[in-house]
Amino acid sequence: MADIGTDIQRAAAYLTQGDLVAIPTETVYGLAANAYDEAAVVKIFEAKNRPAFDPLIVHTHSIAQIATIAREVPDVAYKLAEKFMPGPLTLILPKAERVPLLVTSGHDSVGVRIPRHPLTLELLRQLPFPLAAPSANPFGYVSPTTAQHVQDQLGDRIPYILDGGACPVGIESTIIRVTGEEIEVLRLGGLALEELAEVVQISKAKIKTSSSNPDAPGMLSSHYNPGKKVFLGEVGEHLKSIGDTSRVGIISLKEKFAGIPVQHQIQLSASGDLQEAARNLFSALRQLDTPTVDTILAERMPDQGLGRAINDRLQRASFQEE
Repeated sequence: MADIGTDIQRAAAYLTQGDLVAIPTETVYGLAANAYDEAAVVKIFEAKNRPAFDPLIVHTHSIAQIATIAREVPDVAYKLAEKFMPGPLTLILPKAERVPLLVTSGHDSVGVRIPRHPLTLELLRQLPFPLAAPSANPFGYVSPTTAQHVQDQLGDRIPYILDGGACPVGIESTIIRVTGEEIEVLRLGGLALEELAEVVQISKAKIKTSSSNPDAPGMLSSHYNPGKKVFLGEVGEHLKSIGDTSRVGIISLKEKFAGIPVQHQIQLSASGDLQEAARNLFSALRQLDTPTVDTILAERMPDQGLGRAINDRLQRASFQEE
């Protein structure tokens, strides 16, 4: 199994020799490799069983370094970076020639972000290359928000997990494609639309939800699945149509429901705080991936702030093929 620790030099040594290391960020834990080393990047896809059509995000430590990963950085991209980076924002920009097409799944654009976590920022400063890093979990499963989550899922496939504690945001970054002075939201995430709107105009027509040929990570219709059937909507209405509720799990914002075992009910935030709810979402989905639960009923969150991103993740977790 992977060793878990806080030794940045050890993590850097593994990455420099072409190995994988799980790294903490403010959003979720990432499975990192040298973004410029195609052989190392292949190991990410193998360890996660990730399809090659799903691109990776490249992580760096400074705004100045973005220009070495992207061949063109529009003014609006710099404006967004200066406001929100380090932080849960990924910019999709034209890729530099040095970035392997494997990282971008053949696209001529690359996702770049600066993670807001002191351990990983220091690691990135010590490395002479950026890190390609999707979430550190088997493809399609719930993203990890603690080092133990990574150990449970990928511990036998990687040598080291850099332990930075629990992720304070808890859901992946918001992904923005920048074209000239226009932006397109490709994935809702840890940066709320209201915050983005303070800097740039966002048209509802420019907010994407899913794709079978994604330009960015986390755009597939089916994703984040905890291994159970998940139904998103009005929990009370769903319960009326279920006879035996002893094997039902519930994820709600703060409401409790009668007749459901206490251990099968998870309130994401007793105070109704959507940031706290986002931080607890993936742990809740993992907690209900238990032999005593067959079905998960998930309450739709308020359509504001991080509630939109929570609903996005729950919608993808509940996706059912027709």
